[in-house]
Amino acid sequence: MASVGDYLRELRQRRGLSLEEMSRATRVASRYLECLESDRFSALPAPVFTRGFIRAYCQAVGEPPDEALARYESRDGATPPPPRTTPAAGPPPVPAESGARSRSAVLVSFVLLVILGMALFAVALMTQPAREERVDRRPPADAVASLPAPAAPTVPEASPPSSPPAAPPTPPRPAAVAPPPAPASAVVTAAPVRATAPPAWLPDVQAATGGVASPYRLVAHVSEATWIRVRTEDGRNIEETVPAGEIREWVSNRPFVLTLGNAGGVTLELNGRTLPPLGASGAVISRIVLPPQ
Repeated sequence: MASVGDYLRELRQRRGLSLEEMSRATRVASRYLECLESDRFSALPAPVFTRGFIRAYCQAVGEPPDEALARYESRDGATPPPPRTTPAAGPPPVPAESGARSRSAVLVSFVLLVILGMALFAVALMTQPAREERVDRRPPADAVASLPAPAAPTVPEASPPSSPPAAPPTPPRPAAVAPPPAPASAVVTAAPVRATAPPAWLPDVQAATGGVASPYRLVAHVSEATWIRVRTEDGRNIEETVPAGEIREWVSNRPFVLTLGNAGGVTLELNGRTLPPLGASGAVISRIVLPPQ
């Protein structure tokens, strides 16, 4: 039986396609396709990626992948499946002490699972962004209108004399009292609060999103096939194996929790700004929060 590489090469040549055309059709690098056709599996990524390459190859030439995958699994040097063990005819009786130890082990495992769940819940609460509340410091218009007006000064009246004089002189008219200056407006305008500038490496969320409801936009440019898992604001985990040359994009109101199976094969952009490399080719990065809290 021909090897999986010879089988795939025959399918490609039967349809008159070149490696470059197959690379564009499958979005897999030409060097990986060449290693696949020459059965050099040690130069390929992990077996899970190799199986994905085989499926994409067969899809491009219009053939089902079952035959190619069967040849790949039965190749020389492949790890055989573990043999099935036949259970014994009858289990020996379990001593009472062994049963007590089993119950104790189950109880300890249950307690550990409860503690682990509480710890994960606490971590999830700490990673949520703090909600900002906007406070309007201006007094309401009704309160300004209800301020009391300043009272006018009163002039005491002179008491009449007990016996009127023969010719009382006309008393001089008191000078007009100047009205007090109008009080300053009781409305005090609060000084504007200056927003704290974000760190230098963190993208400006408002400028990047234009003030829309979703402030975080994450884009992944995949140069090498890699496995990606992203947790969004609703708690869902989106995971897939992305071939080389493809782009993925996610939008969320909360920071992303990201896991990469090949950190060197992915270039990330957050709100339009390219982030520094997260690791070398083949490195696994687990549960990184973007942007950091």
